[in-house]
Amino acid sequence: MDHSDRYRENVEACVAFLRDRFPFVPNIILQLGTGLGGLAEQVEPACIIPYTKIPHFPQATVASHQGNLILGRLNGHPIAVLQGRFHFYEGYSTKEVSFPIRVLALLGAKTLVLTNAAGGLNPLFQPGSIMVIKDHLNFLGENPLRGPNVDSWGPRFPDLSHPYEPALIKIALDSTRHCGLKNVITGVYVCIPGPSLETPAETRWLRDCGADAVGMSSIPEVLIALHAGLKVLGLSVVSNINDPDNFQPIILEDIIDTAEKVAPQLERLIIEIIGRIRNPSSQGLQP
Repeated sequence: MDHSDRYRENVEACVAFLRDRFPFVPNIILQLGTGLGGLAEQVEPACIIPYTKIPHFPQATVASHQGNLILGRLNGHPIAVLQGRFHFYEGYSTKEVSFPIRVLALLGAKTLVLTNAAGGLNPLFQPGSIMVIKDHLNFLGENPLRGPNVDSWGPRFPDLSHPYEPALIKIALDSTRHCGLKNVITGVYVCIPGPSLETPAETRWLRDCGADAVGMSSIPEVLIALHAGLKVLGLSVVSNINDPDNFQPIILEDIIDTAEKVAPQLERLIIEIIGRIRNPSSQGLQP
């Protein structure tokens, strides 16, 4: 059995395992990033399964990622919460990083809302801002869709002309106004491999490439979601601003601290967004 066959068998075994334990199908996947796991406390849980109990799931090794799959309801809506994610820099392949999204898509999810903490590159941004991702740059050097395609899972060459659903971006910005948030902007997210943080020269180059914020996650999950036909919304907490001409040390604890301070605003925003996705008037996005 080659690697691609084993991967498919692992996905299908995990789908069967969770289908037997899920009391209902989640319409929305919510992936929580660094320092943002507290939103899971807002979910009315139907079942909580540690990643360690799910066959073939990777295991979260980053201290700020709790490592639970939570099925429940948020704002009355059926949702699957990934409380903690996996990263390329942990040694996982992009296929492994995105494994949970593939499984939940096959279980029937239709929308992916993901969050992360990112370093700001745009000098007009402020630390503590929430960036609605409008596009991305994938500098990981690996794509989770590489290798034989499973046609029943998605097309060989998925279209990425609108990787982040325009209607969801509009819902997010409308929700921002409703929640009275003043620190929300839009921008381009770039994903680098890590775990080493950017040098001043790399920061300047990433800016020149058109990126507004930089992180080490999310893109593999987005690619798998798009391949599976899901609508995607990405939200980044801008934890700091990287100025290549006045570069300051980047401390992980500071990034987590900023993300945790912004978390209550982000929680309010996500709850409002999910409520609007349910609305039949939300441009055809009712799951």
